[in-house]
Amino acid sequence: MRFDTYDPGDFYDELFIDKGQPRPEATLLIQRIHSLCEGELKQRHQAAQAALMKLGATFNVYGSDRGTEQIFPFDVIPRIISASEWSWIEGGLKQRIHALNLFLADIYSEQKILKDGIIPAEIIASATGYFQACIGLQPPAGIWCHITGTDLVRDKDGKWYVLEDNLRCPSGISYVLENRRVMKSTFPKVFAKLAIQPVDDYSSHLLETLLNLAPSHIPDPHVVVLTPGIYNSAYFEHSFLAQQMGVELVEGRDLVVADGYVKMRTTKGLQRVDVIYRRIDDDFIDPLVFRSSSLLGVPGLMEVYRNGRVALANALGTGVADDKVIYAYVPQIIKYYLDEEQILSNVPTYVCWEEKQLEYVLANLDKLVVKAANESGGYGMLVGPHASQEERQSFAEKVSANPRNYIAQPTLCLSRVPTIFGDSFAGCHVDLRPYILYGKDIYVHPGGLTRVALKRGSLVVNSSQGGGSKDTWVLCD
Repeated sequence: MRFDTYDPGDFYDELFIDKGQPRPEATLLIQRIHSLCEGELKQRHQAAQAALMKLGATFNVYGSDRGTEQIFPFDVIPRIISASEWSWIEGGLKQRIHALNLFLADIYSEQKILKDGIIPAEIIASATGYFQACIGLQPPAGIWCHITGTDLVRDKDGKWYVLEDNLRCPSGISYVLENRRVMKSTFPKVFAKLAIQPVDDYSSHLLETLLNLAPSHIPDPHVVVLTPGIYNSAYFEHSFLAQQMGVELVEGRDLVVADGYVKMRTTKGLQRVDVIYRRIDDDFIDPLVFRSSSLLGVPGLMEVYRNGRVALANALGTGVADDKVIYAYVPQIIKYYLDEEQILSNVPTYVCWEEKQLEYVLANLDKLVVKAANESGGYGMLVGPHASQEERQSFAEKVSANPRNYIAQPTLCLSRVPTIFGDSFAGCHVDLRPYILYGKDIYVHPGGLTRVALKRGSLVVNSSQGGGSKDTWVLCD
């Protein structure tokens, strides 16, 4: 297989400037692929898929008729990002997370940004991720968002945009680590010659971030990963990260509040837990405070947390910053708290709760992508240009009935990466989810999860909607 007939077309291609003209950072990779014997790339691609299957890199799909557990599709043609470009992205992500953390601390305490009229108070009050129970919380070191996955896209002109922020329980890092492990055996000579920033130290950075939350007087803090259980879509990742960090993977039934602390049931009795990396949404984490019917959480955990006797990552209440309506105000948030212009731009966004913007959205559904404020995974979304008139009409009724719950954005011409289809290559649209850890400092893991739309022409990259992943190579200086 060769790229001789591959045509980037009118899209921004991550590996090619034009037909037959690779980008400088991709030249070595393209040359290596062209040097392979006929059929060898396809064999390596199949071997990579088999390796990931053997490793068990799976995800669960709720309500799928194909079964609960599925292998996350993977394509061996990577995305490559230059060192200078990554340095700029890294700076933008650090700025954004710093500002969002200050925002979370503010709205759960003095609410200065609301009193100064930067964000309408009713937007916060009506956000499903904003919890009265979290007002007055004081997380360790004042850090709320310890682990963040920020979704980025690149438009037709090559410009990067932030598509959305994920500050509750962002998933996907396990696929980043497993993809790289497989790619090193797929293209060993390229890795030997090309200076690619490593990714395999993420787990040690994550553990350091979690340990940083424990009180300094505890010599050997006990950290656990709290999972909803085997039927959760990201259970593979929960177990993977626990194993990589060398900590226990627990479910809510494994924990109990006793003597004012959270403790884990063990064969030797109860053992105190100091830090919980929660992969359970706020609604389910303590049935005494949030959803009373939840069987996934730990009764009484909130009181222990409020008293500073256990640390949680991420802090409870961070989901308000995931709200896609509040996303529209992030440029103002950055300006308000940091007195800086945002480095990484938002996608232009219409908030439907404003009457004039709602009128525009309803009149232009055939040109826009409309999203529910608190849905993810490609659900609750209308891609107007690809929808039927009936689908647009149905969605218009939903938006009109609850305008606070929707935003709209222009349809971006997402960048593409060559992807293997049979015996040839086709350009498929991609996004990028870098992972940011906020401990003593803000650390941006190099690269991130490149998600790829494996349905030809599709703009939806989510695994639940048929998407897959690629390795992301960030080059060294």
